[in-house]
Amino acid sequence: MGKSEETPAPTHAGESPPADETEQTEPMNRQSDLITAEPFRNIMLTISYDGTGYSGWQIQPRVNTVQECMEKAVEKLTGVRSPVLCAGRTDAGVHAIGQVANFRTTSQIPVDQIRRGLQSFLPFDIVIVRAQEVSKAFHATYSSISKIYRYVIFDGTVCPPFVRPFVNCVRNELNVQAMQEATEYLLGRHDFRCFETRYPNKATSVRTIQRAVIQRHPAWLPWQTGHNWHSHDSHLSQRRQKESKSSPFIVFEVQADGFLYNMVRAIAGTLLRIGVGQRPPEDMRLVIESMDRKTAGMTAPAEGLFLVEVFYPPELLQSDDTRMASQ
Repeated sequence: MGKSEETPAPTHAGESPPADETEQTEPMNRQSDLITAEPFRNIMLTISYDGTGYSGWQIQPRVNTVQECMEKAVEKLTGVRSPVLCAGRTDAGVHAIGQVANFRTTSQIPVDQIRRGLQSFLPFDIVIVRAQEVSKAFHATYSSISKIYRYVIFDGTVCPPFVRPFVNCVRNELNVQAMQEATEYLLGRHDFRCFETRYPNKATSVRTIQRAVIQRHPAWLPWQTGHNWHSHDSHLSQRRQKESKSSPFIVFEVQADGFLYNMVRAIAGTLLRIGVGQRPPEDMRLVIESMDRKTAGMTAPAEGLFLVEVFYPPELLQSDDTRMASQ
């Protein structure tokens, strides 16, 4: 099993750099040892991958991981094995649309050739979207100021086989309005240990959720056809609302300054309870106030989760030479 789909919150003024129990310091030391001998470049990568065939991002013995594939590709391209550090260490089966990673190199390969070069050494389910040279101070994990995760649910009665690895298929029709009401209690700065699988951690469970929204969407364009993805041989299907039949995809999106281990999936599991009517929307507030993982819902399956986007201070997204030349 991979370590985490969520990384520690960014450092705030006056605080030590937070690190939960999944945080590793060895890779950073390896990187530091690698680049102290001579000048280096810091390369930021935006990566998209299908997490189905991987035991998460983080390198582990005897299993296939995204980080292992990335570090092998960097070594083949540059001739040197370099640690590739990421923004959010996704768990086994979790996907990424906009994962961000960085590695340091003394190679002089032009940055516009790095993306194509790395891609030639990667499997088809890991795609480099962009490569750019950034400030030497940039760190994919610790420089992040916020991230967006997306959790996708399908509540139709017939799940399209094309999307099965990328959604959580549920049997019951969900009340999305109630789920959206519940997300209002997530907003703001709270101690979210109720959604943390491995509490206590070595730092803090306080995070700030800046945005949380859940909406229905119609079938994705490639899978649209003359029929809805619902069977007609079930009385439950016949009683479903028109909206759920035409828009069976339910997308929960959340943005925060950091996420705890399994936090997004635990929130999704709690929303599912509310969506099927087992709990009222206002129970989300009680769950947060309880600070007890047992009061929240299950950890929802990994396949519905996507790391969508990671945000950084603009000044770190330029190389030091470019920034100095513009001053």
